[in-house]
Amino acid sequence: MDLLTALRTHRIVAIVRGVDADAALRTVLTLAEEHLPLIEVSLSGKDALDVIRRARASLGPGAPLGAGTVLTAEDAHAVRDAGAGFVVTPAVCEAVTEAGRLGLPVLAGVMTPTDIVAARRLGADAFKIFPAAQAGGPGYLRALQGPFPDTPFVPVGGGDADTAGTYLAHGATAVGVGSPLISDAADGGSLEALRERARAFRDAVRAAAPADAGR
Repeated sequence: MDLLTALRTHRIVAIVRGVDADAALRTVLTLAEEHLPLIEVSLSGKDALDVIRRARASLGPGAPLGAGTVLTAEDAHAVRDAGAGFVVTPAVCEAVTEAGRLGLPVLAGVMTPTDIVAARRLGADAFKIFPAAQAGGPGYLRALQGPFPDTPFVPVGGGDADTAGTYLAHGATAVGVGSPLISDAADGGSLEALRERARAFRDAVRAAAPADAGR
């Protein structure tokens, strides 16, 4: 899949992790129904590989479904075999190189300029600023854009719908969102409440400036 196009088009990466695999699957399918189809299923969730397999079977081969918390070469092979179309890492690690070798685009976790340079050398397609809130929020994103203009940054961590809109307005290509969007849905919580939160994030995307970063 073309990860950069998906990031620029959808602008929200929904991060699903839960203690109930069936609920996590329902969460993935509900997000897709609510037009937030760019979804990362974290390997830190219960039976994540099975969730990816079942989600891929339900959503079809073209859905922008990925795997997160991918750290090792073995992880990269496992998520590829399960049907993930892209990989998200929490750091600069061996999974970046191996996923690229397997033909999977990579959203690599970075915190510092040194991380960004290292991830770029390993072939990362986009750069996940994590944890974004602790790093300094939108101001830190702006600071990174000085030495790294036209770089596809995806802040992740600590943002509600308003914060997501602020990141997008400050030039983020997309924003990764976990608990502020998912809450307890992947643990068996209300899917109707999930739909309401999804609509709030969609509204934030519509209100933000166009995605120009990384073009």
